[in-house]
Amino acid sequence: MLSLSRVFWKLTSCANPVTGSDCESAEAQQISLVVLGRQFFVAMMVLDTWQYFMHRYMHHNKFLYRHVHSQHHRLVVPYAFGALYNHPLEGVLLDTVGGALAFLVSGMSPRASIFFFSFATMKTVDDHCGLWLPGNPFQLFFKNNSAYHDIHHQLYGTKYNYSQPFFVMWDRILGTYLPYKIEKKMEGGLQARPVKDCKEN
Repeated sequence: MLSLSRVFWKLTSCANPVTGSDCESAEAQQISLVVLGRQFFVAMMVLDTWQYFMHRYMHHNKFLYRHVHSQHHRLVVPYAFGALYNHPLEGVLLDTVGGALAFLVSGMSPRASIFFFSFATMKTVDDHCGLWLPGNPFQLFFKNNSAYHDIHHQLYGTKYNYSQPFFVMWDRILGTYLPYKIEKKMEGGLQARPVKDCKEN
């Protein structure tokens, strides 16, 4: 029986799964899950760094905000399909260039990158879904979640919470972190509210 790491290796490392070319030679150089984990972590850090600074710049540059990034901020109440609702130039600058840098710097294989970018896309969609579901792994393991990003989409939050899609480190380091709490609404449901005076939520 194949081990989990061997199955993942087969899925992510063979150059051509149809013809089988390079699969045999790739097996001789089997990569460990630790290496794949490191590559994913490096890619996450690179993508987060690129997207934080580009996203923040698009908010501070009046021309770029008015003509490019404001298209995404038409969504005051984010929803899942709006995650990648943006101007084509923003898509190229944030997602394509940022993704290419993450891929190149991390050293992951093209097939491993399919899993990484699928994961990043699911995370981005979850960040914009506007739902806080119990047991949601994205919300359990990442402080940058749908509540965090919902604050950014409110009128009072457009100068805060630029980090996306994984970590909040740049917001914390550079003073753009706006803490929040989740409250029950009288009419039912939950809402994210900023808490400017708390240090940790």
